[in-house]
Amino acid sequence: MTTALSRDPSELLDQALRRHRAALARLITMIESGGDDARRVAALSYTSPPPYSLGLTGAPGAGKSTLTDRLITASKQGWHGRGASEIEPISQVGVLAVDPSSPFTGGAILGDRIRMHQHATDPDVFIRSMATRGRLGGLSLAVPDAVRLLGAAGMPLVLIETVGVGQMEVDVASAADTTVVVVTPGWGDSMQANKAGLLEVADVFVINKADRGGAHEARRDLTQMLDLSHLGSWRPPIIETSAAVGTGIDELWATVSEHRAHLVLTGELEPRRRERLARELRRVLSARLAERVEHLSEGEDFTDQVAALVAGKTDPYAAAELLLS
Repeated sequence: MTTALSRDPSELLDQALRRHRAALARLITMIESGGDDARRVAALSYTSPPPYSLGLTGAPGAGKSTLTDRLITASKQGWHGRGASEIEPISQVGVLAVDPSSPFTGGAILGDRIRMHQHATDPDVFIRSMATRGRLGGLSLAVPDAVRLLGAAGMPLVLIETVGVGQMEVDVASAADTTVVVVTPGWGDSMQANKAGLLEVADVFVINKADRGGAHEARRDLTQMLDLSHLGSWRPPIIETSAAVGTGIDELWATVSEHRAHLVLTGELEPRRRERLARELRRVLSARLAERVEHLSEGEDFTDQVAALVAGKTDPYAAAELLLS
């Protein structure tokens, strides 16, 4: 007989730590919905160390879901490279497939997530599609909270996959310790990556479907862009893969491991996470202030100030100051 799920976040988190996937799914639904429940989940999640997060972004059709599926398999090998104690096993992996475009896909696995078929029933892998569900602050607040929740539930690695290359997707994918930007041969005007901010957030570039013609030209364009950029101590490597047949995946995972080791050994990981938390706090403050504005705009004082504006008795700035005071 199936036991009814609790509505208490602390009880649900205890169940999630025992690999009760339905409890973990309910916690993420609370995060997506916002409000007091989301705050209670965050209060539990942020007391635990964060998991290592890997973001993947790129144009639709670039093969990110298949690439994510392959990376899950590769991650089971553990971390490699400098700073790793030979092989550090990864016991569980969380995947957040982020869909900013649709409010109707909250808890369901989207059609292209079926490409993660190898791990759909793997008890060591948790895959969840996320949408805003109307939460004030949207996915820019929900995704970091969900990442921390998965870490608190015992997952040392979380993969974040976005469906496109708009500003929201770039913001979400770049809210990760390592960001992988996926392009394909014939990806078009190389300046599009600059316009979307991809060049600035990429730690690793992947040319997927590299078995097709045009991979050499794609590599050349990316190399020229990097040559013209002001790079720090890490120059984003360019890896060629064909996720459909599994080529290049081991090299990609080794590169991700190397970037993780680089962040740890250079001391850049903690400042990067600190800056990310500062951005999250600013977004929470903005969302709370937006809630206050919504409340103010529903009152009689707001109506009176609109009337005063219509009558020419005040201006928008004086009216706003009065309402805020």
